[in-house]
Order: sequence, then structure tokens, then C-alpha cells
Amino acid sequence: MIKNCRPADGLRPGTHETIITLERNKTKMQPKAKQEYPNNRSMLMHFLQGSKRYFAVCLLAVLLATFFDMIRPKIISFTVDAVIGGDASKVPSYFRWLVEAFGGTDRLAAKLWVIAILVVTVALFGAFFRFLFRLYNSKGSETFVQTIRNGLFCHIEHLPYSWQQENQTGDIIQRCTSDVETIKRFLSEQLTNMMRIIIMIVMSLCFMSGISGLLALLSGLYIPIIVSYSMFFHMRIYKGFREADEQEGVLSSIAQENLSGVRVVRAFGRERSEREKFEAQNNTYTNAWVRLCRLLSAFWSIGDIISGLQVLTVVAVGAVLAVRDVITPGEYIAIVSYNAMLVWPVRGLGRVISEMSKAGVSIERVRYIMNAEVEHDREGALEPPMDGDIEFDHVRFSYDSDSAPVLKDVSFTVKAGTTVGILGGTGSGKSTLMYLLAGLYPLEEGCGAIRIGGVDIADIKREHLRENVGLALQEPFLFSRSLAENIGIAKPGADMKTIRKASRIASLEETADRFAKGYDTPVGERGVTLSGGQKQRTSIAQMVIRETPIKVFDDALSAVDTETDARIRKALLEESKDSTVIIISHRITTLMQADDIIVLNDGCVAEEGTHEELLARGGIYARICEIQASGLADGQTVPDAGEIQKGGQSDE
Repeated sequence: MIKNCRPADGLRPGTHETIITLERNKTKMQPKAKQEYPNNRSMLMHFLQGSKRYFAVCLLAVLLATFFDMIRPKIISFTVDAVIGGDASKVPSYFRWLVEAFGGTDRLAAKLWVIAILVVTVALFGAFFRFLFRLYNSKGSETFVQTIRNGLFCHIEHLPYSWQQENQTGDIIQRCTSDVETIKRFLSEQLTNMMRIIIMIVMSLCFMSGISGLLALLSGLYIPIIVSYSMFFHMRIYKGFREADEQEGVLSSIAQENLSGVRVVRAFGRERSEREKFEAQNNTYTNAWVRLCRLLSAFWSIGDIISGLQVLTVVAVGAVLAVRDVITPGEYIAIVSYNAMLVWPVRGLGRVISEMSKAGVSIERVRYIMNAEVEHDREGALEPPMDGDIEFDHVRFSYDSDSAPVLKDVSFTVKAGTTVGILGGTGSGKSTLMYLLAGLYPLEEGCGAIRIGGVDIADIKREHLRENVGLALQEPFLFSRSLAENIGIAKPGADMKTIRKASRIASLEETADRFAKGYDTPVGERGVTLSGGQKQRTSIAQMVIRETPIKVFDDALSAVDTETDARIRKALLEESKDSTVIIISHRITTLMQADDIIVLNDGCVAEEGTHEELLARGGIYARICEIQASGLADGQTVPDAGEIQKGGQSDE
């Protein structure tokens, strides 16, 4: 953890702010032990742990608010019948002591303002508890959203690299944003309202039955009708929302890919084609929503008809009873008031059932992520020294069971402290070897082993393994931050001196100093403001600053010129005297000074030896070297190893 960290010389204040925050929160952002959620309820209850107390206050507040709302019609009924009508027998027993304290109904008739104040006071109490309900409802829902977002982000960060490759980024983002918001709305607007609705229905029917059992029965008969037709529409609405959500995920993926690859789209003039692709998917998404809206329109129209019939029934029958003196005018007013209070809650119950369909889809989509198994270490995983020999022992690997193996039977040893070069055509498995070495893909049982210092990497803690294996990739990913932050992110707490040293080794220092803002220059999203060579050198600086015992350059010098390539390799050789260095490249000049060179072909080790030994054999390496040397001499474009190998194989 970083303590008392101040911006180093040359860095603007706040440069390391993000890095410091991530480091301080490191202990909070660890995934929990494997935990599966067998159903939607189990996942919701897990994420509601920090919000339960807020929703408990909501329940109490809505109970009290509903109680005070129910009292008002009673007061009005009492005022009409007992105070204005002069019938003292209509004074409720529980209200008699208060009436007598004010001198009886006759005195109250002369002071109706007292009753007005009482009504206002009751209304204020109801408003206060409704305020508490909304306040704690908001606190509970926002706390829930914070918890679920933190949980999702942490979980996704620790999911296997293979899972990340199988699931589209746009769809993942849509699940973590739109679907989470849908769940939040269901909890804050629907589920809490359902508690309020149930309380209002029960209390309204109880108060109505105290006045007229017949009218309470007539009003209550519509409740099972509304629930029944809501359940009928439930599964149909669920399927509609699921289709709409899935189509939205596809649409989000298309938009995300196009925004990320906008330069490629513009460079190849693919705007029209990509627009047509987007519009076609947008049309599919729109049609899904139109079909759903037709269903919802039928649902709400039926609800309007049934609610209207409920009001009409109670008003008509109540009027008949009032005319026949079965109920008093005050009781009729109270009955109508209670029924009016009941209509929208009953309709709201139907809305909750329909919204449950939409929320159910979103919860399922989020649960899919949370049930994905995170990377985990073997029991008793080790943290051994990482400065030993690296051994690939009969390694076989394919990305899925249906595809052809990328690596078929690869065996070689990288001696500790040496530099090894790997040459091979496109698809020969060079990068796959490095992904396996870093533990990004696990080796299946019976598919060989990779050992460091004699210890199988499957028995090494993943965090320890990756802390000691540095990767510099051909297509590095840079964050939308400053150049210094992108270099320093690999080593939280790195000062400007350390950042400059790493930049110097990567031949980036002169370039950075030429920028108007120097190391404070924003690199843009994915490093869009930097050239390919500058991005690669930034990636090399990121790797160098970590000072790992194992350094891997996965074609990380392909975008730099030959002179810069030689300068970087010389600086790395001086800096990494005790490190094990693996260099993957198509360029012979990059590999020729390595202690050992491995040539891959079709997922197998075709040749191995020093530069001189491989030239003497006259095989693939010698042929590539000859063609590249000829291309350099003639000033032609140097073909890569893949093109040469294909040409060589066809000649044979």
C-alpha cells in the first residue's frame, strides 16, 4: 500500500491518483470463494446484505404512512355523520374520549376548524412517513446498486481470459449497466411498492369491511381477477423482455466494436457497410420492442377496463345502500375514498407482476456472469523462486474441443538468465506459448506441462506467476491517461526517475520529451494519439519498470525501425543480465544474437539452435534469413516468417 505518496518531479498533481486508489482498495477487490447462485432470489439476497436495514425502515414507514392515510376517511365520515349530522351514536368508541375532551359533538360542530387541523395533522404525519419511505428506499436501492456493481466488476476482473474471449464486451457492459438499472428499478419502484400495495389492500379492505362487508367483498373480488390475468401475461412478457434484452446486447456490441475500431472503418471506407449492419440490428431490436409493446398495450387496456368496473360497482352499489339507509352518507363517502385508495394499488400489483418479467430477465443475465467460475489456485499453491529454467514438456493445446490443436507436441527448455528467440509463421503457436506461460490459459490434464525451476506452473499461485512474468505485446492496450500513468501503472508508486529510466531503455524518453506536455501528454483511448511504434515502446517500458525475472517480448518490436530495434535490444541486454528473456519476432536481426533460437512450424518445434547452427543446417531459418537479407539489400519490403514458410513449403 502506498503511503504519503506525493507527485514526483515532472508529474502534475493527481497523476498517480488512480493507481493509489486501486492499490488502497486491493484488499476490498478480491473475489470471494467460489459461490454459485442456484436461483435469482439467492443472488438478490446476497447483494442485499448491506441494504436490508434500509428496506426494513421502508417497510415500517410505509406501514405507518398507510395507517395515517386510512384514518382520514374515518375522520371525514365521523364529521359528516356525528358532527354535522348530529348523530352522537356514530362516534367510534376509540374516538369518544377525544370528542368529550372538546365538549362533545355540539361544540365540535361550532368549531369545525379543530377537525380541519386534525385532518391536516394526520396528513402531515402520513407525508412525513412517506418521505422516510422514499428516503430509505433510495438509500437501500443505491446501496444495492453500489454493491452489485462492485461485485460484478471484481468478479469479471478475476474471470479466466478464455471467458473474456468468449463473451462480447458490448454485451458484458450492457449486463453491468442496463440490466443492473432494471434490477434497481424493480427493487426501488416495484418490490417496495408491492409491500406498500399489500399493506394498503389489507388495511383498505379491513376498514371497508368495518363499514359494509358487502362492499368490501365486491371490491375484493376484483383482486384475484387482476392477479390471474397478470399471471397469464407474465410468461409472455418475460419472453418479450428477454428477446429485447438479447437484441440490445448485440446492438451494444456492434456499437462498441465500431467505436473502438473507427480508424479501421474510416481507413477502408466501410462506413456505409457498418451503418447498414447497425441499422439492420437496430431494426431487429426495434421490432422486438414493438411486439412487446403490443403485448403490454393489451395488458394495460384490460387493466383499465377491470379497474373501471371495480370503481363503478362499488360506487353504484354503495349509492343504492346509502339511499336505502343501509349505510350513512358519511360511511358512503368513506367507502368511496377507501375504494379509490384501493384501485391504483390493485392495478399496481398487476404492474409489479409484469415488471417482474423484465427484472427476471435482467437478474438471469447478471446471474450468468456471477455464476461464471473465477480463476482459482490449486490447493496448496506455491510461491517458488521464479529465476529457474523454463521447461515446456510435450505441451499440446487447442482453444476449444472443436478446433484443431494450435500446439501439437512442443518441448524445449529455456535456461535461466539466457535470451531465447522464437520464430514462426502466423498461427504457428508462438503467442499461445506465452499465454500459457503466463497462465492465461490452463493446460488440460494429459496435455503436457510447463515448469519454472522444476515447479509446474499449475501449482504456482496465479498472482505470483504474473507478478514475475512480464509481457510486452505486439498490440498493447493503453489506457486513456497520461503517458507517465500508462508506464507507471505497471508499478504503483513508481516515481518520475524510475519512469524515465524505463522510458530510456525502451527508447521512448526522447519521444516523450518532444511532446508539448512531456510525460503528462494524454495518450487518448487505447493510445490513439501515439503511433504503432510509440505504443509498443510504451508497452516495453511498462514491462521493464516491473523488473520481473522473466521478460517476454511477443513481437513487441515489429512496429519500430531496425535502428531503434537494435538500440532497445542493447539496452535490454544491459538491464536484464540476470533475467530470462524470451523474444518472439518475425525479424531475423532481432533474434540472431539470442543464446538459443526456436523455430515453430505448424504447432511443433521444427528447429532449435544458435544463429550460426541454424544457418549451417540450411533449413527454414536459413531460408528466412537469406530472403530477408536479400530484401534488405535490394531495399525491398522484408516478408515475415509466415509468408516465407508458406512459400518454402509450397516449393517443397
